[in-house]
Amino acid sequence: MAVGVHQLLNTTEVLTAAEAVERFVEPGAVLGLGGQNINRCPMALVHEVVRQRIGELAVVGCNLSLPLDLLVAAGLVVRTEQGSGNLEKFGTLFSWRRAVEANRIAVRDYSHLSMASRFLAGAMGLPFMPVRSLLGSSVLDRLVAEDEAVVTADPWSGEPVVLVRACTPDVSLIHANAADTDGNVVIDGVTSHEIDMVRASRHVIVSVEEVLPAGAFDDQPERVTISGAYVSAVVEQPWGAWPTSVYRRYDYYEPEIDAYQKRAKAGDEGPRAFLAEHVEAHADFTAYLAATDPDRTARTAMAEQMRSLL
Repeated sequence: MAVGVHQLLNTTEVLTAAEAVERFVEPGAVLGLGGQNINRCPMALVHEVVRQRIGELAVVGCNLSLPLDLLVAAGLVVRTEQGSGNLEKFGTLFSWRRAVEANRIAVRDYSHLSMASRFLAGAMGLPFMPVRSLLGSSVLDRLVAEDEAVVTADPWSGEPVVLVRACTPDVSLIHANAADTDGNVVIDGVTSHEIDMVRASRHVIVSVEEVLPAGAFDDQPERVTISGAYVSAVVEQPWGAWPTSVYRRYDYYEPEIDAYQKRAKAGDEGPRAFLAEHVEAHADFTAYLAATDPDRTARTAMAEQMRSLL
């Protein structure tokens, strides 16, 4: 069954993170990750994947950031396909880099544009998408050698173009500002590759800051970024991107990101201890927030900081 047809048969359910991850994320899945750098990463959902120890994952996305590093540190990833992997000013993904250098996971590099184009192909039900962004690069040479890309000629101009395979995740995880109970999703600010990735995916779990009643966006349909036709499950999880940011809600929390990076840089034991303390020690993401920010001082400050930027 074509991806687009399958998606249109979806019936969105409002579930807990534990229920949604258990139902839709399977061992060995191709897992699409939303978010970009330190913005709107699906942290609550990735915590739950770690908590349930769902492994043998192939993780795909454009800039794979903190969520990927947590999954790699937990030993749950066997392959990544991405445009890059970093945390902007906080540096590279140290767990991921060490795993790559030690040949513990396979990596397939793309440019951001070519990776986004792969999701576009999947969303359109096409087997490939033509791009130019890889021409002349060693990245392209490797993809051609692995039979993941083909260089051919534009049938009209004769100029070279690259054909990249469609990417169709088994399940994608994103975090958004809001959704209604029918699964219609609102993302404020940058969306990056997520819309096409969602449309290309077999299943989609969206965590949101708040779930609104069905029909909440009927008088403002232009606010809907992703139709409920593409969403398998909605999870209400306030602060679900923490410590990354959500536009109009809260800024990223630098102390926690910086603390993780320092531990990750020092070696594999640091990230594992972080997971034990911040993920595995807690029943769910709300419990993690309560334990690490008991008086809500950090969250209040980041919400106020975001408001000052609007």
